[in-house]
Amino acid sequence: MTDTPTPDAEQPDAQEPEAQHPDAQEPEAQQPDAQEPTAEQPTVAPDALDGAHVLVTGGTGFLGQAVLERLLADHPTTRVSLLIRKKGSVRGSDRLQTLLRKPVFKAWRERVGAEAAAEIVAERVSVIEGGLDEMALPADLDVVIHSASTVSFDPPIDEAFATNVGGATTLYAALAKSGATPHVVHVSTAYVGGTRKGIQPERSLAHDADWRVEAEAARSARVRTEESSRRPEVLRKLMQTARREHGKAGPQAVSNAAEAARIAWVDARLVAHGRARAESLGWTDVYTFTKAMAERVAEERWAGEGNRLSVVRPSIIESALAHPFPGWIDGYKVADPLIIAYGRGQLPDFPGLPDSVLDIIPVDFVVNAILAAAQTPPEPAAARYFHVSSGASNPLPFHKMYANVHSYFTEHPIPADAGDISVPTWNFPGGRAIERSIDRRQKATTAAGRVVSHLPANATTRGWQDRIRKASSDLGSLRDFTGLYRSYVQSEIVFDDQRTRALHASLTPEQQADRGFDVTTIDWDDYFQRIHFPAVTTLTRAFANRKAGAAKQQKILPVRDDVLAVFDLEGTVLAWNLIEQYLWLRLAATSRSRWPIEIAALGASMPGYIGAELRDRGEFIRTFMRRYEGVDVAQLEKIVRGGFGKAVRSRLLPQALEQIAAHRAAGHRTILVTGTIDLMTAPLEPFFDEVVAGAMHAENGRLTGYLDSPPLVDEARGAWLTQYAEQHGMDLAHSYGYGDSHADAAWLQLVGNPVAVNPDHTLYKLAQAGRWTVREWARTTGGVRSEDELTRAPRPAQPRGERTAEDTIPDRPTAHGV
Repeated sequence: MTDTPTPDAEQPDAQEPEAQHPDAQEPEAQQPDAQEPTAEQPTVAPDALDGAHVLVTGGTGFLGQAVLERLLADHPTTRVSLLIRKKGSVRGSDRLQTLLRKPVFKAWRERVGAEAAAEIVAERVSVIEGGLDEMALPADLDVVIHSASTVSFDPPIDEAFATNVGGATTLYAALAKSGATPHVVHVSTAYVGGTRKGIQPERSLAHDADWRVEAEAARSARVRTEESSRRPEVLRKLMQTARREHGKAGPQAVSNAAEAARIAWVDARLVAHGRARAESLGWTDVYTFTKAMAERVAEERWAGEGNRLSVVRPSIIESALAHPFPGWIDGYKVADPLIIAYGRGQLPDFPGLPDSVLDIIPVDFVVNAILAAAQTPPEPAAARYFHVSSGASNPLPFHKMYANVHSYFTEHPIPADAGDISVPTWNFPGGRAIERSIDRRQKATTAAGRVVSHLPANATTRGWQDRIRKASSDLGSLRDFTGLYRSYVQSEIVFDDQRTRALHASLTPEQQADRGFDVTTIDWDDYFQRIHFPAVTTLTRAFANRKAGAAKQQKILPVRDDVLAVFDLEGTVLAWNLIEQYLWLRLAATSRSRWPIEIAALGASMPGYIGAELRDRGEFIRTFMRRYEGVDVAQLEKIVRGGFGKAVRSRLLPQALEQIAAHRAAGHRTILVTGTIDLMTAPLEPFFDEVVAGAMHAENGRLTGYLDSPPLVDEARGAWLTQYAEQHGMDLAHSYGYGDSHADAAWLQLVGNPVAVNPDHTLYKLAQAGRWTVREWARTTGGVRSEDELTRAPRPAQPRGERTAEDTIPDRPTAHGV
């Protein structure tokens, strides 16, 4: 599969359609303009590409990188043009320089020397800025290697057609406009054969699907689905869900979540549309469907116009057997997510057929076959087809692949926090049994999640939440893998490779030794155990090491004076909430005889307060502060200066105090921001550089119960923080924020270092998804009781960002937004 597609992480609404009849794409007659290749056996000349001008599309992809490396290393007089799209502000020429630093080019760079390599590239390689939707091509092209395509099994149907079919259409139109008549090597996939059984010959596909009609239908599907997503009944349902899950974070958070859900709704339906349409015509998925349509474009728009065309169809491309070095791979490819998921214990069983053939081919064999085909152009208008595959000449039964994976991860288990992961034993029970098992386990996991979400948030329930989330993720992976891979691990199609073997035989013995692609020479057990599995697991462990490195770096606080450290109050710095504070104050100002009445009145109002808190933090503060109506301001201030101040300070979390001190030692401006009123925050002022709190309206020395302005919570706090940073020249990207509630999410997302402290369930879920720092600060208090006990760390007079100070509470820091 060219540029080997990888399965999407989640497609929640893309259900597996009914299986179609295996003869669904058999027409009565073959397309007349797609001619059969001749029976002649070509001879590949050693210098057939020397002096040629070769255009490569998809050069930044897995396969394209390897093709470029071979052209640079083995064809010293060949000129190469690469079609590279600008990516953001990065130009195509800059992307080329990044590309050339990749491992695939390492051996070549070392052989010729870094300086010579740069000169060679400058002399021989040029970049055509553009993409598959637009391109202007030179008129002197001799060979085109078209390997660009989507890299997903199941993209939305319109995206798949735009890339695979639209890209081919644009390419052949641009070639015709340029006046060039090169030999085009069109890289497809062997799986364009679809859901057939038995031998698939190396020839033009026999089907009557019209690529023009299908492409237009795919484009219009996006329009129709977008319109459907905007129906009031759909939007109301999405808003209802968003409000329930994100209401505490503020109205913009609700709107953003609803719009994100609408976009996901559209994409999920377009993915399901693509899969259903592909299967209805006899293809496994929208990827193979659109690749088949692209072949027809090449036959009609290029070979049909009297030009030379070779179609190369690799099967599942994986790591290199030998060149540029054994095990070279650029990220996970088709089979690798399945391999790693098994090694992680996420796949207790799988619906593959043990005796089906898993057709895998090393990437260097594919590259060698592409370049051999490029050097043996067919007659004009006589398209040729090559299956670069292993199933016919060196078949790999699925049960043998499973035995290799099981053996490797038994001997080399993936480490985990609780010890090495034990891999499961598969019994191949069949697809229906596995689907029933997934459904049962998913229902149980969902029910457990509902229960935990209603329990108090603490370290224990967050641990349960982690296990439930992992179980749900594993089930989602199993469901996705079952849907995406079913056709490939239950396939009964065998790709004939007679013409490809003849092409290999046409090479000279010297060429065969270095650039051959004889699949009978592959020892599958050796390839997997010694080469491929170590290469794939190295990618996984390297990623884990990178995360550990990032965590280590986060233990250091940079010394700079343009950084904020913003703290929420209740639940983050103070182990006391508004209700507890009110009760303490009210009882302190009331005779003991009235305590039962006050407590009873508060208890009677609690259901309303809880409901308000669940809906909107601001609503809760407004509602609760009404209880202060009629309170004498002077009396309240006296209580706060006395016993209340001591009580507040005694309930400060020690680890919060240490963290505040660490930020002050690093020169950061520490700010306490709270929705409570300023009358009650006076005892906390010595700890912070600034305290930002609300104010309550008073008349004739008594509180009215009304706030002077809306409470500074959720999105209002985010707006305040943005304005504050702008006015004071502070750098939010390097600032820190500490909060415990989902209501804090809106402003925590604005800082570069968000920290969730003892978070509630919803904030914890968001923090895990965003890889934020999560800290468990002990709820045991024992803070200071008087101002004499306070120590204010002096600010170091250092330039910004030049020194560091140790962060005393590192816990579980992670890079934000990775």
